[in-house]
Amino acid sequence: MMRYDMKNPLPVLLMTSLLMFGCSDASDKEAVVETPVRAAEATAGPAVAPIEANGLIGARDEMRLSFKTGGIVRRIVVQEGETVRKGALLAEVELTEIQAQAEQALQIAQKAERDLERGERLYADQVISLEALQNLRTQAAVARAGRDAARFNLGYSRITAPRDGVVLRKLVEERELVPPGQPVVILGSADRGHVLRFALSDRNIVRIKPGDSARVRLDAYPGIELKGAVSEVSSAADPRTGLFPAQVRLDPVANIRLASGLVGNVTIEPAQSGSVRFTYVPVSAIVEGEGRTASVFVIDGTTARKRLVRVGFIKDEQVALAEGLNPGERVVTEGSLYLVDGERIRVVDGSTGAATAAAMIR
Repeated sequence: MMRYDMKNPLPVLLMTSLLMFGCSDASDKEAVVETPVRAAEATAGPAVAPIEANGLIGARDEMRLSFKTGGIVRRIVVQEGETVRKGALLAEVELTEIQAQAEQALQIAQKAERDLERGERLYADQVISLEALQNLRTQAAVARAGRDAARFNLGYSRITAPRDGVVLRKLVEERELVPPGQPVVILGSADRGHVLRFALSDRNIVRIKPGDSARVRLDAYPGIELKGAVSEVSSAADPRTGLFPAQVRLDPVANIRLASGLVGNVTIEPAQSGSVRFTYVPVSAIVEGEGRTASVFVIDGTTARKRLVRVGFIKDEQVALAEGLNPGERVVTEGSLYLVDGERIRVVDGSTGAATAAAMIR
């Protein structure tokens, strides 16, 4: 054991100084320790939550073509997916009955005309009364109307393409009996673009209006986002579902072939929020919360300050804050669970979550 000579205090003072220097150096090192974190800048966004829905892509002009009169389908001369020109024959019914009805109406009209001519001569000779002549005139007018109606029905016993387009669906097959007005062929015209048709609940349909901007993502084209705008908003619900139909008109996009029936997800940004804006931060910035109240760590130089905020809504990976934070302020997004209010931090810019975790371990 080392013995100290109380008459010579130099060794004792030297040892004390060394101990004090060592403690001071350790304290200084402890004081400058900074917790590595990752941060993000708060941004501004709309004060209302966007509306999402799923729907189907379709041609903006889809025509459900049918026969004016019922009958047996004689032939359908097109296939689904076939491109047709305006005026091309698509389908027709058996004409035997319709032609017979047209011929019958023609013969009745011709007989009524002969009767009227004879009645005019007899009235001129004062053989029949004026009332009898007027009855003949009425009969002739009715017969002509029946003839014209029969001719009209005969003309609509064939379905022709009203414009250039693509056959989207065949709803009947040859030799089937179809009633008047039942759709037989659905023709889509891509000349005026495509739309996404969907339906919304009553609480959401009142939040949108024509012209609201929309973004559409398709399962067929992952990673591609189409732009568009709300073009139609129904004022009546579908009695079968209780939902309100609506549609978004898509902006044309080169090198993407859209087909009717593609499934799409639409996100609509309602324009009714006006000038009110919320502050958006990543979900990972929220460290604790109860109801609408939560906390975030705001970066103040090299210090993390805990701050209470009020949550407006959550959308995907973002939280919209109604109060407590301004756009442009930086918040801690990774490492906040290790922090306390006022703790010294070091922002690890451009690091991944794994890198940040490794830095924290070191």
